[in-house]
Amino acid sequence: MSALLAEAPRIERLSLEPADGDLVLLTLRGKPEAFATLVERYDRAVYHLAYRTLHDVEEARDVAQEAFFKAYRSLRTFKAGAKFSTWIFAIAYHACCDRLNRRKRFSNDELPERADATPGPEAQAIALDEAARLRAAIDALPEKYRTVITLYHLQGKQYEEIAHVLNLPMGTVKTHLFRAKEHLRKLLAGAEVTES
Repeated sequence: MSALLAEAPRIERLSLEPADGDLVLLTLRGKPEAFATLVERYDRAVYHLAYRTLHDVEEARDVAQEAFFKAYRSLRTFKAGAKFSTWIFAIAYHACCDRLNRRKRFSNDELPERADATPGPEAQAIALDEAARLRAAIDALPEKYRTVITLYHLQGKQYEEIAHVLNLPMGTVKTHLFRAKEHLRKLLAGAEVTES
C-alpha cells in the first residue's frame, strides 16, 4: 500500500504536463519559456524528419532551427484545436523541400560526389547491425517514400496528419507508404542493402 502512495505524486506530476495548445497560449501571453518546452518536446523529432529528408547533419540542424524560428514568429496563425506536432512537421518539411529545390537548381559537381560517397569501414561495421540496415534501407528510398515512412513509422503520425504535412491527397499518402514498404522489403531481403 505504501508503494502505491509513493507512486501517486509521480503519476500526478506526469498528468500535470501542459498540453501543446496550452503552451502555445502561454507563449502568446508573453511566456517564452512555454515555447522552449515545445522546442524540447519536438526538437529531436523535427531534426530526424529533416535528416531523413536531406541526408545532411548540418542542414538538418539548420532546418530544425529554422522551423522553430518560423513557428515562433507565426505562432498567432496557429489554429486553436490543431495539433502543434503536425504544424511544426509541416513547417520543417516545407523548409526541407526548399533546400532540396535549391540543391537541384544549384547542383554542379559537388553534390553528386557527396551523394555517391561510399561508407567508410566504421559505417560498414555498423551496417551489420539490424537497426543500421533498416536505417540504410530507409535512406536508400526515394525522398517521397522516405518522408512518408519517417512520418508514419518513426514519428507515429496517422495518414491524415501526413497528408496535411506533405500537402498530398490521402490516397497518395497510402500509395507512397505501400510502395515504400515494398521497396524496404526488397532492400532488406538481400544480404547487403543496395540502392535500386
